Amino acid sequence: MPELPEVEVTRRTLLKFIKNKVIENIKINNSNLRFKIPENFKKIIIGQKIVNILRRSKYILIYLKNNYVIISHLGMSGKFLIKNNCYKNFLKTSYYSNEFSSKHNHLEFIFSNNFRVIYNDPRRFGFFILDEASKLEFNKFLNKLGPEPLGRNLKKNYLISKMKLTQRTIKTLLMDQSFISGIGNIYANEILFLAKIKPNKISSRLNLVEITRLYLSISKVLKRALKLGGSSIKDFKSLVGQKGRFQNEFKVYDREDLKCLRTRCPGLIARVVSQGRASFFCNQCQN
Repeated sequence: MPELPEVEVTRRTLLKFIKNKVIENIKINNSNLRFKIPENFKKIIIGQKIVNILRRSKYILIYLKNNYVIISHLGMSGKFLIKNNCYKNFLKTSYYSNEFSSKHNHLEFIFSNNFRVIYNDPRRFGFFILDEASKLEFNKFLNKLGPEPLGRNLKKNYLISKMKLTQRTIKTLLMDQSFISGIGNIYANEILFLAKIKPNKISSRLNLVEITRLYLSISKVLKRALKLGGSSIKDFKSLVGQKGRFQNEFKVYDREDLKCLRTRCPGLIARVVSQGRASFFCNQCQN
């Protein structure tokens, strides 16, 4: 599942190419995604200018001039693709790779000159819903999300106050979207390695030094992942076909039985599975 860096890369690319453009038409090839595409989807969207594109947790929010917002979640395998038939003053080449089967092109946003943004999703676990901008604070997908981990929204005192009240493991807590928004399995593993904290440590048992390391590690790992375009483990690419590169810097994720990369650490990377999720950690330097 795409996590914050991959969703943010997608958002930034969409913003670059379709902000202030008018949606001239929509082609719905399959409305049966995780939730059925609303019947009024076309009526509300066609003819509207895109005025902004934001992200909240792992959701992409496409703001329209009529004050409606398209809320999109990529699910497990969803991705946006660009199909451009007009090269002049836009892209030197069109990006639409045949590696993505067209039978999974469920939704197509059509702009001028037949420029298209296509939603492709083999597992159909992503979705699109509509809401009014003035009502987003009450939206059931958004109203219980925790603070964003980047910028000024996440405070160390928030971590201290929340963590002392729970007996959940720190990795489980990091992946709870009501605690912090956007962190999934990959980045939780990498954050905890940098913070030198074992994934199964009970959150309330972390001391102030460990919480401080965790607080700094969250920002450092996510910012680095964003700079490198996210992680391309399977088929994630940006809308213009660029793979992320953060997977080349994984310290623990998917490195079972390999030597720890921390200087002078003799440890090996261990792997344990809990509730269907794999945790990777160094058996020596993470405590």
